[in-house]
Amino acid sequence: MKTLENQTLLYDEDCPLCRVYTSGFIAAGMLDKNGKKPYCQLSDEEQQFINVKRASNEIALIDNKNKSVIYGIDSLLKIIGYSFPWMEKVGNIKPIKFVLKKGYSFISYNRKVIIPSKIKNEVKLQCVPDFSYKYRLIFIGFATLITILVLYNFSNLIRLLPKSTIIRELILATGQIVFQGLFLMKFDPKIILNYIGNLMTVSLTGSLLLIPILIVNSIFNIPESITLTWFGITVLLMLIEHSRRIKILELPFYLSITWIIYRIIALLFILNLY
Repeated sequence: MKTLENQTLLYDEDCPLCRVYTSGFIAAGMLDKNGKKPYCQLSDEEQQFINVKRASNEIALIDNKNKSVIYGIDSLLKIIGYSFPWMEKVGNIKPIKFVLKKGYSFISYNRKVIIPSKIKNEVKLQCVPDFSYKYRLIFIGFATLITILVLYNFSNLIRLLPKSTIIRELILATGQIVFQGLFLMKFDPKIILNYIGNLMTVSLTGSLLLIPILIVNSIFNIPESITLTWFGITVLLMLIEHSRRIKILELPFYLSITWIIYRIIALLFILNLY
């Protein structure tokens, strides 16, 4: 690998994904050992030529010699392109770059609902992205769609339940959002959407945990007892993760109780109406 020297990549120290890939660049020799720096440690001098607000939304690459900065997907393309020029050329083709930028924004603006972190009031400079209604709603829609598709296929493995339909899973997935939202009516819309984003991240995580059973069952006929056990463990892990996120978001604990109540209602709905 060719090392891009005298460049510093700013990263969100509270984002595990950010820590991993910035460390990966250094470990691979694509950046020198001083090639990354936590956003919160920006000096007053650096803040004079860095767009601090933009850097919280798009990862910034600082040229320490010229005191210049590039942001977002351009930063990543420059680092990768220094070792693999063809990748930078391909990435800069207009249609491809458009998709890369949208994908980057989708992850960046939702990274605090994908992996939440507590607001540190004692820290003056925090790498928190702007709230984007557009990207939050897209994420909620994406997570809901994956949840519907996985549960539709997984439910059909449980013979104790009536045969699943896409409409049923759509009602259950969107019903969860509405049901939980009713208990947050007094809160600011941004707080509600932030919670729903976390709620659907939990649902998405649970769906991803069910996929291995679907894959294995497509090859071997798995006993229903194993399927039910796996599903039960998944629901328990989801409850634990939901409760953890509630604490981080400093929201009422009763949201975890209503989360359980909704699942009981959903089960009764399936058994009695289908």
